Amino acid sequence: MSLTLLSGTIKATESLPSEKINLALRRTADGLLRLAGDSTSRIPAIVQTGAETWEVRIEQSFSYDQLPILLQESFDLHGIRQPYDVTVKTCDDGTIDLGYNYLDFKNNNTVACRGRDMPFGCHYIEVTFIISSLESKLWAQNGWIILIIFGGLAGFYFLRKKKTPPESPSNDESDWIEFGNSRLDVSNQILLCGGHRQTLTFREAKLLKLFATHCGQLLERDFIIQQVWADEGVLVGRSVDVFVSRLRKKISNDPSVGLSVVHGVGYRLEELKLV
Repeated sequence: MSLTLLSGTIKATESLPSEKINLALRRTADGLLRLAGDSTSRIPAIVQTGAETWEVRIEQSFSYDQLPILLQESFDLHGIRQPYDVTVKTCDDGTIDLGYNYLDFKNNNTVACRGRDMPFGCHYIEVTFIISSLESKLWAQNGWIILIIFGGLAGFYFLRKKKTPPESPSNDESDWIEFGNSRLDVSNQILLCGGHRQTLTFREAKLLKLFATHCGQLLERDFIIQQVWADEGVLVGRSVDVFVSRLRKKISNDPSVGLSVVHGVGYRLEELKLV
């Protein structure tokens, strides 16, 4: 199971310090395991999977009914006040099994899907923070001003464009990277692989780009971390292993390439000989 947080505000990383998120999620995971009768299993390191995304993996089922209490207590303890939605998804295909909004718990002391059975196995618990009501009110009061300004700028742009001689069309596909029989659109985070179109996360696209542009080369773990995660300044646990495992599944439709591991060193994207 994994615990995932997605921020819904622009300044989320400022208002939700990584250390507090780490502690809050670890406390929640510990509580879920203890309620399941497990006080000895190791809790995996918290993994930041995106700019505002966090996970902790738990390899057994937990009590969904106890999740709202433990999660809210952990957030309160560490001063995390933003409202949020919660969804429980399977690790295999991301199917949503259960979920609720924190207002249900805050106002009614209950949540949607409470008392329902949760399938056994690995799950993600995804928490999506919601833009504050104050920000919503400010938009409602001042949104028309923004629209007028935007409309004026758009009109100016189109008038200016009319007066500017058209440039010759270009076919810029610089964002497409080809490897094996697959293609990666880095900007739009799209992978075309074995006739399948898949949407990647920001971090998956960044990591796959790194492998594709160094095809056949052994990339050490420290180099990968520096290139893919250094912009966040935070990395804990098995982030690289988790993402390599995900990418290996996503490119499995292309038999001409594969991701190999050199234990204790790093990873390599290889072009395979087809028999």
